Amino acid sequence: MPMVTVSISPLQAAGIRAAIDNGTYASSSEVVREALRMWDAARKRGDICDVPHAANDIGETARDSRCVADMFADYEAERHSHS
Repeated sequence: MPMVTVSISPLQAAGIRAAIDNGTYASSSEVVREALRMWDAARKRGDICDVPHAANDIGETARDSRCVADMFADYEAERHSHS
């Protein structure tokens, strides 16, 4: 599997660590893979814009798009509501 290095905020790192510590995920890689699957699915559904398009678009599509963090938070809330 290819390796990619990314920079994340301390808050994001703490969130990943918390998800591992509470047993929701086994590793940070698992968290990131899940987030990327959600991002890809959202792009395919049209729930979010591709970055180059959104950065240049001043129309409704860019304003109404949700960020990945919002979608992930919704997903986590949904998972916890069924626990």
